[in-house]
Amino acid sequence: MDARWRACPEARFILLTMSAASVHPLATPHPRGIYTLYFTEMWERMSYYGMRALLILYMTAELARGGLGLDEATAGAIYGLYTCAVYLVALPGGWISDRLIGPQRAVLIGGIIIASGHFTLAIPDTRAFFAGLLLVVLGTSLLKPNASALVGTLYPEGGARRDAGFTLFYMGVNLGAFIGPIVCGLLGERLSWHYGFAAAGVGMVLGLIQYILTRHHLGDAGRHPPAPSLTPGRDWSLVGAGLAALGVVCTLALAGRLTIDPVALARSATVAIVGVAALWFGWAFLFARLSPVEKKRLVVVVVLFFASALFWSGFEQVGSVMNLFADRHTRRELFGWEVPAGWFQSINALLILVLALPVSALWLGLARRGSLPSLAAKFAAGLILLAAGFLVMHFAARLTLAHGRVSALWLVTTYLLHTIGELFLSPVGLSAVTKLAPSRLASQTMGIWFLATALGNLLAGLLTSGMSSENAVHMPAQFLQVALIAGGGGLVLLVLSPLIRRLMPGVD
Repeated sequence: MDARWRACPEARFILLTMSAASVHPLATPHPRGIYTLYFTEMWERMSYYGMRALLILYMTAELARGGLGLDEATAGAIYGLYTCAVYLVALPGGWISDRLIGPQRAVLIGGIIIASGHFTLAIPDTRAFFAGLLLVVLGTSLLKPNASALVGTLYPEGGARRDAGFTLFYMGVNLGAFIGPIVCGLLGERLSWHYGFAAAGVGMVLGLIQYILTRHHLGDAGRHPPAPSLTPGRDWSLVGAGLAALGVVCTLALAGRLTIDPVALARSATVAIVGVAALWFGWAFLFARLSPVEKKRLVVVVVLFFASALFWSGFEQVGSVMNLFADRHTRRELFGWEVPAGWFQSINALLILVLALPVSALWLGLARRGSLPSLAAKFAAGLILLAAGFLVMHFAARLTLAHGRVSALWLVTTYLLHTIGELFLSPVGLSAVTKLAPSRLASQTMGIWFLATALGNLLAGLLTSGMSSENAVHMPAQFLQVALIAGGGGLVLLVLSPLIRRLMPGVD
């Protein structure tokens, strides 16, 4: 392997997991099953991001416009709970697949449930809306983790061909994330919110049709559970009991017999997630019999966990606060036609397609010159770029108060800064955790790492009430506050970077 690649595995990670512009994946011969998974994932991400682009707009739209008429605090909490749940449910979904039904069947069943959820959202009824969200979450628990797992099983030999297969797979992720808001945003904002939700369902159905027609190309990959249960009857009973309990709670809530305060629930869930992470780290340090070196590395994981949660709590404002700002405070005219606010949700995916390779090349160039930043410095840069984006929004909000709607370039600039920050932090963090995690706790540590993303999504929803556009006079100060917190976190990481480097012996 080229020395530059060995010196900078993060650059390789970015290239292999986030690039969609490289020709290398297409130049590599692949099993035909990868294209089955490519289009399945593309359509699923189209449906997810298309629906997400409408979610906060629909919830806060007035009843006269066909919306739910919720205040921004409540809508933001619901948004945070939903996006948080999408990450949390991957664990039970993976367990069901591994022990009971196998990845192939999990993807199929998950896609059917997701499509049912989107079509349920298309019903103009408040109870149908919440039932639809729940179905999408449940379906995602089966499809999302298992589609990725199937990619790996298609390349049992590993190596560069497997890496290229994952690159191709992630091309579908970003392409779907780009298309979804364009299609669903246009239909939802111009015709009916529910047409937009239905379009997301149609996208998932198209993905299912091609999956069913081409599923045979997967062969035996994922056909059977990789770790079949020795007590399937008991395990199915656990699944049934869990679904029954969930069904009872949801039925009571939808019938009005059980009152759920979304804001209070989101706050409680935040405490619960932090508590779970704290308990796991405490157990690992005290009872997992880690070596001194492993404990030092795990300390770094703790620091990065909270830095990651802080980053995502700001970044994920893209679907809530930024979406509302695009809708209410941004001039969106293009050739005399007003662009739907949801279209701005496609900018991040487009920028990832364009910028992933340049960022990878940047790391490689710095590694070649022996000036590659440390892990903590890269995280710090991501947080500082996040802060810079909110500083841009601070000035945009000030202009809004003085002159009304502002140019779309303010939002585009913010998304550009945030996307570069994402490329600096997200793949770098994933790569680092795979190296820092104790070998005996590798899977658990990765699960805890994704818990930071779930926590960030939850906090992002709660922060919506703090950056409410309903009382626009406070927006500049609120954006500035987030910028200062994120920037402060980045500066703290920079100061601590020499200490963090010393806690990582043997890890570049």
